[in-house]
Formats: sequence, C-alpha cells, structure tokens
Amino acid sequence: MKRGPAGLADAELLAVVFGTGSRTGRGTISAVEIGRSLLARYGTLRRLATRDARQYLDVPGVGPAKAAQLSAVVEIGRRIEASVQDGRLQVCSPQDVVAAYAPAMRDLTREVFKVVMLNTANYVTGDQTISEGGLAVSIVEPRAVFRQAVLENAASIICLHNHPSGNPDPSREDIRITRQLAAAGELMGVPVHDHIIIAGGSYTSLAERGFL
Repeated sequence: MKRGPAGLADAELLAVVFGTGSRTGRGTISAVEIGRSLLARYGTLRRLATRDARQYLDVPGVGPAKAAQLSAVVEIGRRIEASVQDGRLQVCSPQDVVAAYAPAMRDLTREVFKVVMLNTANYVTGDQTISEGGLAVSIVEPRAVFRQAVLENAASIICLHNHPSGNPDPSREDIRITRQLAAAGELMGVPVHDHIIIAGGSYTSLAERGFL
C-alpha cells in the first residue's frame, strides 16, 4: 500500500494474489517462493498466463485453490484489456476488432471461430462463437454463421478465428471459407466486411489481403 504495485517484483505480485504460502511434503513454502517457482517453470508472466489452470498444479505449493486464484487474475487482465471504455465499440478498421477480441483469443490452444455483428453505423451489437475445433482447424457452416446474424438483425458481420500455431497466414481453407461466406452474405443482404485471423501477437485481415 505504501509503495504501490509497480514497486513489486513479478514473484511478489504473484505472492499478493496467493496471500499465503503452502505446506508440502518437504516443508512450508512461502507465497513468494511459489511465485518464483512458477516463473522458473514458465519464464515470464506472459507465458504463465497462457497456461491452463491444471498445469499450475505441477508446481510445488500450488493446489486447486491457488491455481483458481491465478486463473481468475489472468482472466480479469484479459477482460480489462478487451473492454471498451464507453461500453460500445465502433469498428473503423481491423485493428479495432483485434484490440477487442485478441486478448481473449490469442492464447487459446484450440481454434475458435466467431462472428461479430454490426449495426448500420458499424457498432458491435453482439458476437457469437460458431465453432470450436481441434488444434489446427474449425469447421464452419455458412448457415450457422448467418443464423444468429439474422436473428439479431445485424446489418453486417465480421468473422474471426485464431491460429493456435501462431502463424497468421491464411490457409487455403481459410480463403475458401471466406469467399464462401462473402458470397452467402451478399445473397442474404448481410455483407461480410472482413475475416480476421488472430495468431499470438499478430493478425491478418483477409479484406486487406484482397480476399473480400
């Protein structure tokens, strides 16, 4: 409270989250020592944040309660980063979509396909997860993409999905699906403004690449 959180080391910040240490078969471990062990295992807070809560249990002193605490803090950070200051997001560029959705999608280990719905002024009115695939691919059907858009009276949509591999380049299947969705949207009067691929800290806009 006297020095502020900026004066704490990474391990000390983790210790504040945990509050107390733990007892193990080898004795008592302080909260700071648990924080140091986590950083020794994963290297940085960024890498630590990409892990599933169950993986934290591999570190001595981390039980289900501490794993849940750490996961909750990571999720709070993601939601803060993705939140829109005035509660409404107007899309003027692919960067606007990436800023809002990348925090929650960039570290996923499975491919997720979302549709973002817009009104006539390009404000986001909602979003829907259409499919969750395996490690490399998610299967998307145009009727599933446009079903929610029609129900929500969306004026247009933006599609996005993540690449767990970290490679933002579109695959042939990505390009095929994009063109298929664009054609379907044109027929239904719900244009597809973009299809964005989120991959780690980078992204690709298929509209900017000329595929829309």
